[in-house]
Amino acid sequence: MDVEALRALARSLACEAGEQVRAGRPERVEVAATKSNDVDPVTDMDRAVEAQLRRRIAAERPNDAILGEEGDDVAGTSGLTWVLDPIDGTVNYLYGVASYAVSVAVVAGPVDPERWTALAGCVHSVVDGHTWTAARGGGAERDGRPLRVNRPESLARSLLGTGFGYAPERRARQGEVLAHVLPRVRDIRRLGSAAIDLCLLAEGGLDLYYERGLNPWDLAAGALVAAEAGAWVGGLRGRGPGSAMTVAGATPVVTELVRLLEDADADGAEAPAKGAEG
Repeated sequence: MDVEALRALARSLACEAGEQVRAGRPERVEVAATKSNDVDPVTDMDRAVEAQLRRRIAAERPNDAILGEEGDDVAGTSGLTWVLDPIDGTVNYLYGVASYAVSVAVVAGPVDPERWTALAGCVHSVVDGHTWTAARGGGAERDGRPLRVNRPESLARSLLGTGFGYAPERRARQGEVLAHVLPRVRDIRRLGSAAIDLCLLAEGGLDLYYERGLNPWDLAAGALVAAEAGAWVGGLRGRGPGSAMTVAGATPVVTELVRLLEDADADGAEAPAKGAEG
């Protein structure tokens, strides 16, 4: 299988979609719908970009399956699936905060981050145009420059990226975990796009990253970029990366972060937040 050809197609798709987002962003973005709850937005641009990505893939790779954030799954016969996030960081896009991206990846096997084999991917940062790509066994690049992760000397000297979910009970639990982690690291960054966070890790803009609640499209391309740049990418308690937890960084310090998160029961049960309905 030509993973470099798949990388080139992922780059073409993501950059074309990024231009669509840049050119079409109105002065004031309106929420078209919501997903998991009423603060989890979908915009018309999310839908339009994913529709265009689906059309392009159907034309270029008609036998491949498609999994997208905003549309229905498309079955395929090739054993490959394109995993699409038309705008990763929709809240940032909504408010005009400069951290949102188009994420395109192609994987083999089950459509489950813990079991699939990621083959190629691209994350295109819409505002500044930076483009990260990776191919399995072929390394990771940003705008053609090879990437390697930082290897911090200790957890205490590590800059950590993370993110938070939309459900009140999850946010409450993530706040407790953050309170456990924050005193033990250099500092925390929360940029609002998991795909960009993982790519910043790959190029040394972050030392470590963790987040609970990521969907397949949130991490498919970014996790491959990080891994191909030398990061360990996994979960807690021997699991792979996924919704329960995604952790990334260079060994051995990432191993300390995994232990810290396990000690905090960061993937454990989430009690209803105080004041939350239900």
